[in-house]
Amino acid sequence: MRQAISTVFVAPPAEQQLRAFATPLQTLLVKRLHALRRNPRPPGVMKLAGVDHLYRIREVGYRIVYAIREQGLIVLAIKSSSRTDVPRF
Repeated sequence: MRQAISTVFVAPPAEQQLRAFATPLQTLLVKRLHALRRNPRPPGVMKLAGVDHLYRIREVGYRIVYAIREQGLIVLAIKSSSRTDVPRF
């Protein structure tokens, strides 16, 4: 059974990255972050090699890098996967 996360903390650099996006993209990414509370390891998640507790998911051409710690989830970065693949909002 999967364990739900009680807290999602967005690190200051990731928060700055998120605020720089257009509002529709922000809304989409925030919904994805809320979904991680229910299922912190959704289908398609990749565990980053060589680093404990770090995971990466993709959402509309962006990578969300996060750590799972006890009952919390820490979002470390939200970056473009590829400049050519990023949708325009």
